[in-house]
Amino acid sequence: MHDRIHTSKPSVGEPPPDFNASGRDLRIDACRGIALWCIFLDHVPDNVGSWLTLKNYGFSDAAEVFMFMSGVTCALAYGRARRYEGWNGVISRSLRRGWYIYAAFLLLTLAYAIMVYLAGGDDLADASNTRVLLEDPGATLAHAVILQYRPVNADVLPIFVLLHLLFAPLLWLLLRWPNATLATSFALYVLVQVFGWMVPAWPSSHWAFNPLAWQFLVVLGAWWMIAGKPAQRLITSRAVLVAAVLYLLVALFIALSWHIKPLEAMVPEMFAKLFHQLDKSNLDPARLLHFLAIGIVAVRLIPRDWQALRTPALRSVIRCGQYSLPIYCLGVLLACGSHMALLEISDGIAMQIAVSVGGILVMIAAATLLNSITIKPARPPHLSATIPDGVPIARQ
Repeated sequence: MHDRIHTSKPSVGEPPPDFNASGRDLRIDACRGIALWCIFLDHVPDNVGSWLTLKNYGFSDAAEVFMFMSGVTCALAYGRARRYEGWNGVISRSLRRGWYIYAAFLLLTLAYAIMVYLAGGDDLADASNTRVLLEDPGATLAHAVILQYRPVNADVLPIFVLLHLLFAPLLWLLLRWPNATLATSFALYVLVQVFGWMVPAWPSSHWAFNPLAWQFLVVLGAWWMIAGKPAQRLITSRAVLVAAVLYLLVALFIALSWHIKPLEAMVPEMFAKLFHQLDKSNLDPARLLHFLAIGIVAVRLIPRDWQALRTPALRSVIRCGQYSLPIYCLGVLLACGSHMALLEISDGIAMQIAVSVGGILVMIAAATLLNSITIKPARPPHLSATIPDGVPIARQ
């Protein structure tokens, strides 16, 4: 009982208090919602809608945004849980959340396989990495249970399972030695780049998101909320802002040259070789720097009280961000269904636009429905918060 109501003062700092009466910074949910929409559009192969996302205009894409914001939201949510429930509350809630994501991953894997089986297309089975599941379901599900097998586009969920299972000790380290913890995380990231370390996977050793590399973005997001305030003066300086903008412009030009032939000849050969193949699986340093540059510009241009966050258009984005786990899973299935429609009905521009707009509207409708049926805890604002995806945290 004592652990649930008493919290010792950390030696360094705490996650900041609630930003508003609801305990949420709307910019966080807006970023996650936009990332979810972009991920869905990018998951539909050969989709004209992907030209509305980040991936065609630089080195990084919505995945980096989603990972970083996951670290931010976990630091905020579990930091509040620690203050009001102690470490027992943090551990129990992080384990429970990890279990929810684990169950969602297994259900998504089964639903994905059922959709592909009903579609009956070999091309779709190969593209979705579900052929092995359909041909040998026993062995494949056994590897899925231990997170070694993942259908295409579901790769990120095992990382979030591990994130929540390990976040309690990570939070403990960040509260006591934040800079050393971040440095250790970065050192692991560098070792992955040098030695190619990888967590075992099945049936091949490939991870679309190598946890040993992508963990750095999660730790960076959590560190930013706990101990990043002194760094804000640096990243908002004019020199850093100018460097970030220049890097984004160079990345924009190079990325467009991959699709526009006249621009390709204008790219210096050195740059063409350097940025020809960027390893997403291991979070290539050029991708990491591009995301950081986007973050620096975003922090400078979008204040916490930005009025556009309360407009109807962004309200729909925010709603999706507040329920990111179910909306992400829904987006994976919608992308599979959209791919089926493009293969079986038409792959023309009109159909690509139709499945893109239709998928986002379904995601908005689902998030709105989830919000309407979610039971809000009748607690004072200072005793309630949220963990990622809109699940309430309140003292029991």
